[in-house]
Amino acid sequence: MIYTDTRDNKVKVDFRTAVLNGMNSETGGLYIPVSFPRLSDAILDKPSSPSFREIAFEMAKPYVEGEIPEAALQGIIAECYPFNAQVVPLDTHTYVLELFHGPTCAFKDFGARFMARVMSYFNKDEATPLHILVATSGDTGSAVGSAFQGVPGLDVTILYPQGKISPLQEKQLSTFTGNVRALSVNGTFDDCQKLVKTAFTDVELRKKFRLSSANSINISRLLPQSFYYMYSSLVVKDRSAHDNGIQKPAIIVSVPSGNFGNLTSGLIAQKMGAPIAGFVAATNSNRTVPDWIFSGNYEPRASVKTLSNAMDVGAPSNYERIRAMYTLDEVRHLFASYWLDDAGTKRAIQECNTNTGYIIDPHGAVGWKAWDDIRHGAMLNLTSGFPNDADKPGLTPNIPDWAPDVVEKRAVGIVLETAHPAKFGSIVHDAINREPVMPDRLEKVLQLPDNSIPMENSYDSFKAWLEENLKA
Repeated sequence: MIYTDTRDNKVKVDFRTAVLNGMNSETGGLYIPVSFPRLSDAILDKPSSPSFREIAFEMAKPYVEGEIPEAALQGIIAECYPFNAQVVPLDTHTYVLELFHGPTCAFKDFGARFMARVMSYFNKDEATPLHILVATSGDTGSAVGSAFQGVPGLDVTILYPQGKISPLQEKQLSTFTGNVRALSVNGTFDDCQKLVKTAFTDVELRKKFRLSSANSINISRLLPQSFYYMYSSLVVKDRSAHDNGIQKPAIIVSVPSGNFGNLTSGLIAQKMGAPIAGFVAATNSNRTVPDWIFSGNYEPRASVKTLSNAMDVGAPSNYERIRAMYTLDEVRHLFASYWLDDAGTKRAIQECNTNTGYIIDPHGAVGWKAWDDIRHGAMLNLTSGFPNDADKPGLTPNIPDWAPDVVEKRAVGIVLETAHPAKFGSIVHDAINREPVMPDRLEKVLQLPDNSIPMENSYDSFKAWLEENLKA
């Protein structure tokens, strides 16, 4: 497979180059495949839906062809995924895709573990370490740290915004040792991301160190997240007739969105044949993309702190990939967009629990509320000429092609639950007056000492720290 650049389509590199570089240091662009091969009908139309590992292997094959042998790829997949994505029905027309069954209880485990093992495979014959720089607004850092901890030849530096993630998330980040460490930046996630991007385009720094990324900037983080979109949509397609009597449902995936890597992975899965009719881009008050879809003007802005902190992104990196894959008009045909403020998020946690008995985290709550509103009148109001005000929480005034399927009750929804609710126990408790049960793997983290390193929001300070502490 050949990969090109979102800012210069004349660029042509192989998978290894795209993975180890992270992004194109010359243009600042992101790597993207030149094509998205469709899976065979034998997989897509299998009488019973394939296993998650089978789908992961078949989807990964064309993107690593000629660079990772099939036997090695099988080994990577087996090592990455001793856990699974789980499809849980909430009602006859709504399914939750639980993505928190990995080691750090967040969806980032699916991408980070694949990326770590692919990087290790490509780096095994190198004499110098590969330095991974990653900015996190919550769960990315802990997933990356866990995935890369102790992996030979790889060294990880995580930047996170001090005081702007949950206490448990910070504990997960700040307790790493060895080849992984965390910097607590006096700023926002966007500040952390800017420091990392600036380092990648710093010619002087890159002469001293081999640098790569582990955010969804890196294509090897993005591709494996497409596996669970394919898996869940095939599962829902197979069981829909039994659950709700709809033989060929329009499957709509509601995606809690911040940096938009997760939703971009869904687009990749759809291009590869996943039976997904469309997407809901569900954000918190950081509504840069919903505003773009509505107005046509993309205006990055400073992020604001919310209860769904992993989505606190004002300048989402993967906007570039979405624009490289689709025109704005095509996006409007494919996406509904929706945003929710903190008060609405807290109500959504409570309503989801009251209506279904399910305890959902603040990020999944935004996705659930978006789908629940869409199917219970918001889309009908929009198509009937009574749109919501784009400056108020709710459905953005844009009518996707799949709107009639919702209005005429031919659609089912998959809501991505991106993190275990126990990671946001105090927020959940405020909403439903009880704490979710904490998994043992999170309990153990709370007993570990804090090793985070304070860092000013200054590129000069960050660069000086890297030069002093990284090994060339």
